Amino acid sequence: MKILVAVKRVVDYNVKIRINANGTDVATDGVKMGVNPFDENAIEAALQLKEQGKASEIIAVSLGSSANQDVLRHALAMGVDRALLLETNNKLQPLAVAKLLKAVITEEKPDLILLGKQAIDDDAGQAGQMLAALLNYPQATFASSLQLEDNQLQVTREVDGGTETLALSLPAVITADLRLNEPRFVKLPNLMMARKKHITIIPVADLAVDIEPRLTLLKVAEPAPRKPGIMVSSVDELLRKLLDNEGVTL
Repeated sequence: MKILVAVKRVVDYNVKIRINANGTDVATDGVKMGVNPFDENAIEAALQLKEQGKASEIIAVSLGSSANQDVLRHALAMGVDRALLLETNNKLQPLAVAKLLKAVITEEKPDLILLGKQAIDDDAGQAGQMLAALLNYPQATFASSLQLEDNQLQVTREVDGGTETLALSLPAVITADLRLNEPRFVKLPNLMMARKKHITIIPVADLAVDIEPRLTLLKVAEPAPRKPGIMVSSVDELLRKLLDNEGVTL
């Protein structure tokens, strides 16, 4: 079985996000970048399936500029077999990502496609669902557990009311939640060896895919600061404060 994992390069989750000077996007110049955390869970899920003898090859795919090679080398250091970079300097929206991944999947023909449930930079949570629709594949989003038996995937997923379990035939698209697993620690020797491994670079222009944006980003702004809290001496005072804020008088 062949598994394809999509890997996005985002601002490191430990970094405080800042808006650029003209308010058009998040500032990334000189900022530490890394693998989207949910995508690390997807990579780990693929590696565990291979260690169980249920997968023969894992391919990591990233979309973006040449700088994205660092997240692919991280995936290689974790243990994936091959890395593909769909190279473009254009800012890609979820539909464009789904279309480009479909083009790669049509060529590679993986049995299972894994993505993070969302990226921590835009929190869109759309690429996996759009990809499944374009491929007409079964899908399970927000996966917190998965098991593969006899070419059937059993997935437990997070829903508003708790969890639900789905049975999917392959090929299928799965988006990973943080509860799916604990990604393995990458040792320095593995990172050093990954620097020597080959990354296949495919110019996005060669794929003849329409990646024109459908949405226009007008402005990026920080949330309004929260008002400072106040101390109250009794429940009655608390209720009066709450009613006053709602425009209601006792």
